[in-house]
Amino acid sequence: MGTEEGEGGGSDREAKPRRGFGEVPHADPVVRRRNWQEFLDAAAFLTRLPVGGDATMGPLAASGWAFPLVGAGIGALAAAVFLGAQLVGCAAIIAAPLAVLAGIALTGALHEDGLADAADAFGAGDSRTQILAIMRDSRHGTYGVVALVASFGLRAAALATIAEPIRAGLALVAAHAASRALLPAAMQLLRPARPDGLGATAGRPGAAVALIAAIIGAAIALGALGPPRGAAALALAALVVAAAAMLARRRIGGYTGDVLGAFQQIGEIVMLLAAAAQ
Repeated sequence: MGTEEGEGGGSDREAKPRRGFGEVPHADPVVRRRNWQEFLDAAAFLTRLPVGGDATMGPLAASGWAFPLVGAGIGALAAAVFLGAQLVGCAAIIAAPLAVLAGIALTGALHEDGLADAADAFGAGDSRTQILAIMRDSRHGTYGVVALVASFGLRAAALATIAEPIRAGLALVAAHAASRALLPAAMQLLRPARPDGLGATAGRPGAAVALIAAIIGAAIALGALGPPRGAAALALAALVVAAAAMLARRRIGGYTGDVLGAFQQIGEIVMLLAAAAQ
C-alpha cells in the first residue's frame, strides 16, 4: 500500500533532512490516521458509542486488529459499574448482573442477538438451507431464549463468585478483549456461509490482521489475569470456540454474522468461568 506525497510534490521529499544513523523514524502520519480510523470503525460497529467511525460493513475486516482493544474498553466500563455498585453498598450478587447489563447496553446486545439466532438455527434446523433461513428470522425461539438466559446467568455467576471488585474488573477486561480477539481468526480461517449478510460484506481479514488481534487479546488477558490463569483461560476459550467453528463449518460451510456473535459469547463465558475457578 502506497503512501501519500506532500503538497510540494517531489521537491518536498528533497527538502526533508536525512536521518542520522541509529535514529528511529517517525511513524508515517498517513498510517497513523488510517490506524486511528480503523479503531474508530471497530468501535462504531462493536458499540453504541458515537465515536465518529464508519459502522458499515466495508472496513470491518481491516479493523479486526482493533477488536480486542475495543473489547478491553467495554470490559473496563463494565468493571466500573461492578465497582460502583459495590461502593454504594450492593453485594456482589447484585453488582455482577449490573456489570453484565452494562456491557449489553454498551454493545446494543450485538453479540447476544447473534448467539440467540445461532442457537435457534443450529438447535432447530436440520439442513444447511433451514439453518440459514432460521438465522434470518428476527424472532427468537426456545433455543435462543435458553442460550440468552444461560449466557447471562453464567457470566453473572462467575463475577459474583470472584466478588472482589479489582479481580472481577480485570476478569471483565480480559474476557471482553480475548473473546473479540478470536473473531478475526475465525473470519480468516473460515468462509462466509452465504454471499450476503455481515459475514460476506465485512470481508475476510488478512492473516496479519488476525495475528495482531490475537497477540493484543492474549497480551491483555495475560496481563489482567496473570500468566498462569490467563494462559489457561485463553487456551480453554480458543479450544471451545474452535469446536464451535468446526460445527459451523460442518453444518453450514462457514460463518455468518450471527455465528460470529455466538463465538464471542462463548469466548467471553469461558474466560469469565476460568477467571472464577478456584
